Amino acid sequence: MKILMFGRGVIATVYGWALQRAGHDVEFYVRPGRAATYGDAVDLDLFDTRRRVWGKRVVEKWPVRYRETLEPDHDFDLIVLSVPHHRLPEATAFLSPRVSQATVLVFGNLWAEPPAAVDALPADQVAWGFPQAGGGFGADGVLRAMLLPSVVFGTLGQPPTDRERAVRQAFREAGLRIKERPDFRGWLWVHFVSDAGLLSQGLRRGSLSKLAGSTRDLREGLLAGRELLPLLEARGVDLRRHRGGLLMFRAPTWLTAPALAWLTAHVPLARVSLAAHNDPDAEEPRAVCRDTLAEARRLGISAPRLEAAEPLFAREDASRA
Repeated sequence: MKILMFGRGVIATVYGWALQRAGHDVEFYVRPGRAATYGDAVDLDLFDTRRRVWGKRVVEKWPVRYRETLEPDHDFDLIVLSVPHHRLPEATAFLSPRVSQATVLVFGNLWAEPPAAVDALPADQVAWGFPQAGGGFGADGVLRAMLLPSVVFGTLGQPPTDRERAVRQAFREAGLRIKERPDFRGWLWVHFVSDAGLLSQGLRRGSLSKLAGSTRDLREGLLAGRELLPLLEARGVDLRRHRGGLLMFRAPTWLTAPALAWLTAHVPLARVSLAAHNDPDAEEPRAVCRDTLAEARRLGISAPRLEAAEPLFAREDASRA
């Protein structure tokens, strides 16, 4: 399969690496001028858990191919679109006249109604998924990340199409297990408010990385997430269908917070994922918290912990203004 990763972020790079190693033809679309800045290889320091529970460490310089233009008649089979949720309108507007015959995999956080979020794209060429990887590029340019053995896919109330099945098969060929989420819309929103709860406390401490090993901060993050469960119900999510994903927030924090603190302090996979989120100026945490609070207020849902953190995320990214 000929695959275009949209951008060279953490998720695009990790999965681009896995897909290429499985024999797929992978390129990266980057903004004009970025290819020279990035260089012709990515320095990887990756915990790969596809075959080992505790992961195999991969340290290598991975040669990559970039393109800075995308012609409307290109021959890519798949475009993997993994961008912050607040950048999705910009990305879909760019791709709209350039989809050609490709399937577009929307592969990340989402807070809007899914069809509305991608209404610029041909609906019959869209697939839905969510990554199970994380990490970040350090000041030295090294991507320190982890790759879990599964990846999440779902549909919006109908069986997967032939296109969607082909995308799943590509990820299977990369050694990844497929987790299907029947209520994918609800699953996305559960994940979003889960992020908002923890990110609100990361902003309070300066970055999400500061939560690693901190029972108190993780407890506050879990409680902030718990306060947002009525927001999910107000948006029409049947929480009974997401018991597993919500267990961490509903269970007693005297049990869950110390467990999370221990995991993030001692387990390499958990530690790498949090430690990489160390940029105090990152816009995505602010955008997640800002958009969640705006929706809570619109629907009349009380979210005191998120509101307390508002001074830390009320400023909107100047590039969006």
